Amino acid sequence: MINPKLKVFEIFDKESAILISGIEKPNPMTIGWGSFGTVWGKPAVTVFVRPTRFSFHLMMENNEFSLNFLKPEFRSAINVCGTKSGKDTDKWKEAKITKEPSLKIKTPTVKEAYLSIECVTMARVKLSKEDFLDPKINDFYPKFDYHTMFIGEVVNIIER
Repeated sequence: MINPKLKVFEIFDKESAILISGIEKPNPMTIGWGSFGTVWGKPAVTVFVRPTRFSFHLMMENNEFSLNFLKPEFRSAINVCGTKSGKDTDKWKEAKITKEPSLKIKTPTVKEAYLSIECVTMARVKLSKEDFLDPKINDFYPKFDYHTMFIGEVVNIIER
């Protein structure tokens, strides 16, 4: 059960999260877009990942991920995970964050997070220019690198 004090409609707007994808070499990536809700009768989170991101292939190969929210004092970690590529950087080390085993999935969480959400991917939806009814949305895609939406069933929530 999600804590009712958690402002689910504000958390992605006011905070960034660190998405962890991958099992063998899990990669932390900062995201700023997402949502919580109920999909197909299950508690769910939706996250958006561009195909140009290193994490994208990890999301496609592994049908699970964790979503981790950190307090403001970890802003530098969020910046590292949002500006460096896991292809050539050990972001765990550079961001000074710690892998913590998840309880229900193989992908780890971030030990320093005050909230970690373990998810199993239920669906992937590739967005394209034709999907947007509001043409202003295309301004977010000058390189035409449209996000893929990953809809994950929430299988565990850890509040620290």
